[in-house]
Amino acid sequence: MPHFSALTWRILAFNALALIVLTGGVVLVQASGRGLVEERLNGVQQQAAIVAGTLAEYAADPDTHTIKTDDGGLLLRQLIAPTRLRARLYLPTGRLALDTRNLLARNIVQTSKLPSLDVTSQVREWIRRLYDGLVGVRPFARLQPYYEGGDDGRVYREVSTALTGVTASAERVDYQNKLVLSVAVPVQGVRAIYGVLLVSTEGGDIDDILRAERVQLFEVFTVALLVMLLSSLYLAGTIAEPVKRLAAAADRVRSGQGGRSDIPNFPERNDEIGDLADSLKSMTAGLYDRIDAIESFAADVAHELKNPLTSLASAVEMFSRAKDDDTRARLLDIVRGDVKRIDRLITDISDASRLDAELSRESREPVEISKLLSTIIEIYRLTDHSHPVEFFLRDELPPGAIVRGRDERLGQVFRNLIDNAVSFSPPHGKVIVTASKRDIVARVMVEDEGHGIPPANLESIFERFYTERPGESFGRNSGLGLSIARQIIEAAGGRIYAENRASNNKQSAGARLIVELPLSQSNV
Repeated sequence: MPHFSALTWRILAFNALALIVLTGGVVLVQASGRGLVEERLNGVQQQAAIVAGTLAEYAADPDTHTIKTDDGGLLLRQLIAPTRLRARLYLPTGRLALDTRNLLARNIVQTSKLPSLDVTSQVREWIRRLYDGLVGVRPFARLQPYYEGGDDGRVYREVSTALTGVTASAERVDYQNKLVLSVAVPVQGVRAIYGVLLVSTEGGDIDDILRAERVQLFEVFTVALLVMLLSSLYLAGTIAEPVKRLAAAADRVRSGQGGRSDIPNFPERNDEIGDLADSLKSMTAGLYDRIDAIESFAADVAHELKNPLTSLASAVEMFSRAKDDDTRARLLDIVRGDVKRIDRLITDISDASRLDAELSRESREPVEISKLLSTIIEIYRLTDHSHPVEFFLRDELPPGAIVRGRDERLGQVFRNLIDNAVSFSPPHGKVIVTASKRDIVARVMVEDEGHGIPPANLESIFERFYTERPGESFGRNSGLGLSIARQIIEAAGGRIYAENRASNNKQSAGARLIVELPLSQSNV
C-alpha cells in the first residue's frame, strides 16, 4: 500500500463517510419496502376487481346466485395466465370452487427449497438471511404466517370480510419468510354476492424485486466509491503533495543542509497553493537577503573598526619612542580621537543592528508631520552649535496632515538629515526644511548650502559606513546615519533619495535630501 500523508487519509475518510452515509440513508429509507409493497398491493387489487367484475358479468347465474364453474374456470384461465398471480374462487358458503394452480400449466408442478444439510450450505444460507435482513430485503418477520386454507376459504380473514361485500387485503410470510400479498374481492351482482375471488402473489416475487434493487444500489455505490477514491486521490495529490514538498523545502532551509535550498514553484497553479508557494519563495529570498546583509554588515564593521584600531596601535607604538612632550601630546590627542571614533562606531553599530528587529516589532501609528517638524526645528534653533547655521521651516502641508509610522523613528530620520546638512553647510549657512503635499504623499526636503554631492554618489551615500566630508570632520561620523534613515523610511512605506540643488550658473548650490511618506487616507 502506498504511503499516504495524513491529509490524504483525511480527504479519503471524509469523502468515503459522506458516500456511506448517503448510501446508508437510501437503504434505511427503503428498508421496509413499503412503497413497493403498497404499489404491488394496489396493482393486485385492481386486477382482482377487473377479474371479479368479469366473472360477475359472464359466469354468474342470477337465478341460483352462484358462479358457473365451467365458465368461471375458462375466464380465470384466460385472465390470470398473463400474470404472476394465483386466483381462487370461493362460493358464498366459503367452499373452494376454482384454483388456478389446478388450471394453469405453470402451477401444476410446485417446487420448494429444501433446508440445507451440510454446514457450508447452512452458513451460506445464514449469511444470505443476514444480508437480506440488513439491507431490508425481508423485513417481514412480524407478519402473520401464510398457510394453505384448503377447501374452506373462511379461514382467511380477507375472504370472510369479502363475503360481507367489502374488499379486503392481507400481508403474510410463508415458511421461507417470503412475502405473500392477497386481495379478496366479492363477486356480486346488483343484489346478491355470487362468491369471493381471492388473488394472491407467489411467495418471493416482492423479495426478488427488492433484492434486484439492492444489487443495483450497491453497483451504483461501487462505481461511486471508485469515482470518490480517484477524485480524492487527485484532490489529495493537488493539495497534500505540493504542501508536503513545500514543507520539505522549508525544513531544508531551516536546517541549512545542501546549501541554499530553493522553494519549489508552481507557476501553473492560480490558487491558494500557488500563492503559498510564491509567499514562501519570497520569504525565503528575503531571508537569504537578510543573511547576506548580516554577513556584509559584519564585514563592514570589521573593516571600519580596523582603521581606528590600526591608527591607535601606531600611535601607542610611536608614543613609546617619542622624545619630547609636544610629540607625546599630539600622539595622546590621536589616541583620544581614535578611542572616541571607536566608541561612536560601536554605539552606531549597536543601534543599526537592533534597528531591523525593532522595526519588525513596532506598529505604525498616526503621526502629524507638521507638528513633528516644527518641534524638531524649534529645538535646533534653541540649541547652541559649534558650527553656526540658520534653520528655516516652510510648511506647505494641509492642516492636520497625517502619516503612518512612529514619531520617534521619523524624528530620528529628520534629525539625521538635518545633522548631515549642518555638517556640510558653510559657517552661517542656511538649512531649509520644506514640507509639501504631492499627489498622495507628504514630501519633506532638507537642503543645505554646502558643496553638494558628487553625481556618481547620489545613491551610494545611503550605503553603510559611507563618509565623504571636509578634512576637519573626518572621524566624527560613522557613516551609518543615512543608511539608518533609509531603513526607517522604507519600513514606514516611503522612500528617501538625494539630489543636488542647482544655482544660476548651473553649479551645485548644496545638497537636497528628500523623504516621501504616504499620507493617511483622510488626507488624500
